[in-house]
Amino acid sequence: MEKLYVSVLSFWNSIVNGEKEKGATATEYAVLVSFIALIIIAGVTIFGNALSAWFGTLAGRIAQ
Repeated sequence: MEKLYVSVLSFWNSIVNGEKEKGATATEYAVLVSFIALIIIAGVTIFGNALSAWFGTLAGRIAQ
């Protein structure tokens, strides 16, 4: 977590000071984007399963 904090501060500092980005920042962006994508996929999967179960219960009640 500390490395992420340092990376964010370094990125912000480069934006504020107008410095050019280093080669490692592309890798950091890729890691950050993949982490966010994994969180979104996990959230959609959990929400989708819960929603499917809810609709299954609703369909069972209507069918009675």
